[in-house]
Amino acid sequence: MDGPSKEEEEDSTFTNISLADDIEHGSFCLQPAPSSLVRDLVAAHMDAVDAENQVELEEKTRLINQVLELQHTLEDLSARVDAVKEENLKLKSENQVLGQYIENLMSASSVFQTTDTKSKRK
Repeated sequence: MDGPSKEEEEDSTFTNISLADDIEHGSFCLQPAPSSLVRDLVAAHMDAVDAENQVELEEKTRLINQVLELQHTLEDLSARVDAVKEENLKLKSENQVLGQYIENLMSASSVFQTTDTKSKRK
């Protein structure tokens, strides 16, 4: 076979190169596809990859910011819980002091003295 027929050359999407002369001289090279087509394909691919990477980067950034915000909120809530616990302990202590004070006042007053009804009837 001497090479592709005319019909095959017209239907082919590849560039056909005769290597017969180059092979006889001990060297040959492949002709690359048109550089503008390759450049366009590479650029389109890189744009798609860049867009995908940009979306991923934006999503990661949004999630990191959300995690940091939640951490700060948790720290604030933990500090508030600690403050409420302290206040609760303080109020319990004050209630005990006031309760003891009221008991002492009641025991010192004759109005609040307990009366024994059986001993008064006899």
